[in-house]
Amino acid sequence: MTYKRYTAGLLLRVLLLLAALVVLAFGIVKLNTYAILAGSLASIVLLYFLHKFLIRRFVAMDDFFEAVKYRDFSRWFSEKHGPQDLRNLHKGFNSVNKTIKAINNERQAQFVYLQKILEMVDVGIIAYNLDSGAILWANESILSTLDLPAFKNIHFVEKRRPKLYEELFDTYRTEATSISITLKNEHLKVLISETVFQVEEDAFKLVVLQNIEDTLNQNESDAWKKLLSVMTHEIMNSIAPISSLAETLQQHIAASKTNQETTIDLDDLQAGISSIKKRSEGLMKFAKTYRSLSKVTHLNLETVSVNELFTNINDLLQPTLADKSVELSFAMDQPEMLLEIDSYLIEQVLINLILNAIDATKTVAQPKIYVNATQNAKGRVQLKVLDNGSGIPEEIKESIFIPFFSTKKTGSGIGLSLSKQIMTLHKGKIQLKSEPDTGTEFTLQF
Repeated sequence: MTYKRYTAGLLLRVLLLLAALVVLAFGIVKLNTYAILAGSLASIVLLYFLHKFLIRRFVAMDDFFEAVKYRDFSRWFSEKHGPQDLRNLHKGFNSVNKTIKAINNERQAQFVYLQKILEMVDVGIIAYNLDSGAILWANESILSTLDLPAFKNIHFVEKRRPKLYEELFDTYRTEATSISITLKNEHLKVLISETVFQVEEDAFKLVVLQNIEDTLNQNESDAWKKLLSVMTHEIMNSIAPISSLAETLQQHIAASKTNQETTIDLDDLQAGISSIKKRSEGLMKFAKTYRSLSKVTHLNLETVSVNELFTNINDLLQPTLADKSVELSFAMDQPEMLLEIDSYLIEQVLINLILNAIDATKTVAQPKIYVNATQNAKGRVQLKVLDNGSGIPEEIKESIFIPFFSTKKTGSGIGLSLSKQIMTLHKGKIQLKSEPDTGTEFTLQF
């Protein structure tokens, strides 16, 4: 409707101008002075109004595009004055301005929201232009961690602390890495992650820095407390009877020295010494067990066929299974599955899990243990050991990986702890699923 009115108005003015020009042309041909004057005057007036009619719309559009150019969306165009088509055009401009202002307000709110979140997190974040070094964003946490004032360019750090600049900004890392940085002659342990991203023609680098010194200290402290608690408990359990028995024997010997009539029963003495020896051997065994838990610190990696791995384990366990009614089976998704592992250590993990499964299925009528290898959606190999045994009670699931924790009377309590350590060295993890009276599933994820 707006364009129809505009077209009709424009056509009317053009026709009137054409008529005036016809009159002017008629006067010139007929040498009619009145016609020439009337045609000339009418042509000039009509040409002026046609120009004004056109230019008003171009001026309005030019004003609108100028506002867009300088992002001034506060401009308001009158919707109550002027021709109807011009008012409708102004109404369209105002509608565009309202929409853009609403979008800008929403973006601003999101930016403030994100800004507040990034300021609240206890992780240092900085993003900067790779070419110019100009800071795009830096939160308070990174300034606090690095003990720096607010700065606008990373070259500020290069001038003041060259070594810190080299560690943080001049080195590219493909994965999260823990590094040690020196601040005020003190070493600080931090975890650094970084990535490069593109915005139009500019490349930016995002660096995330997390102070892990306190976390490591706390974890180390907690680990020592747990370890000392376990070791103290185990050592005291061994030393208490040794001390008590030694004291009793000492009393008997002292009594025999002071009283000639009192004689030492050599059998009792032999039995006491034998008990002390056994408990001492138990304490030595505990020490050796702890040493075996702590000595696994590096891997001898090699590419191993999963089929070969399963065959070796099956051969090793056949003598153990000979007098048991346990059904042990192995399966693979693909016949040529390969793993880059320390085969000796992973065999140790799998054997430990299978032996635990054998114990868990003692009370089951038809005990079954399945060992299978699968590949997840990312192509990573997973090894699983499943059984239909008694399962693991919910209340001890959190404790089974703690060193020296065991539900077996003769267990050392290091099997699962050692298995977890071995999987951690492989940059993998061991996961547990278990339901009482249903069965247990251990998954080794590489």
